[in-house]
Amino acid sequence: MDGHAVPPRSADHGGPPNMSRFDATVPNAARIYDYLLGGKNHFPADREAAAELLERSSHIRAGVRANRNFLERAVRECARRDYDQFIDLGSGLPTQQNVHQVVQAVNPDARVVYADNDLMAVTHGRALLNAPGVTMLQGDIRRPDEILNAPALTELIDLRRPVVVVAVAVLHFVSDREDPAGIIARLRARLAPGSRLVVSHACTDEASDEQIAEGHAIYARSSSPAAFRRSEDIAVILTTCTMEPPGLVPVSEWKPDPDIPAEDVGNAIFLGGIADLNAYGPLERG
Repeated sequence: MDGHAVPPRSADHGGPPNMSRFDATVPNAARIYDYLLGGKNHFPADREAAAELLERSSHIRAGVRANRNFLERAVRECARRDYDQFIDLGSGLPTQQNVHQVVQAVNPDARVVYADNDLMAVTHGRALLNAPGVTMLQGDIRRPDEILNAPALTELIDLRRPVVVVAVAVLHFVSDREDPAGIIARLRARLAPGSRLVVSHACTDEASDEQIAEGHAIYARSSSPAAFRRSEDIAVILTTCTMEPPGLVPVSEWKPDPDIPAEDVGNAIFLGGIADLNAYGPLERG
């Protein structure tokens, strides 16, 4: 899956999202991401918003590709470590090499639950993700207990055993008032020792104040207003878990494939890494 995002909700008031409404005239974060990745599940409003983003940073496509490649490398590594249970939060629209395809290539018995609260993503996911040990459910990362308690999840995932939670390019759609650090802490409280978090977050360290403001303005017109953050603020979100080496780093620098040249992502930076959800300690920085 990709286009990781947290679509529609009730403005920014923390109220329950309207998960049944669909409006192709409103840009959608998952569909914008899909377009930037070269997918086909988008509408004119999404393409127009993406074009505005590209006008402000021509490196955005390279940035989202680097983020996508990080996701594949990170979940593959977890599967090679014998993790066989994955929960992908804000999974977005299906694309090539979805999480279950990557991990089941390592372990055919691996189980994957995708969760997103965007109706289009869930509908497409249920239609296309026809594989043993895989399911798609409608749920909001802001309410992790609802996802973890969902029968569709508990039928596949044994929460008494370690789980890999995927939260890639999703937390920058969770505002500060919605407490992204609290979401991570809740996952830590619910999941078994040994559980891991594969995480990435858009980082504005190399962007100008004007570019950040313009990015916020574009996403403010979408179904998912963005909460872009600097590296120190991303680190605060992850203080209830411990990053594994090499730490929280630009995703293209996280255990890169030596056979694939790194693209220049300019200021379109995502920070990412794997965290031990159950080991509390100071955040290791790369």
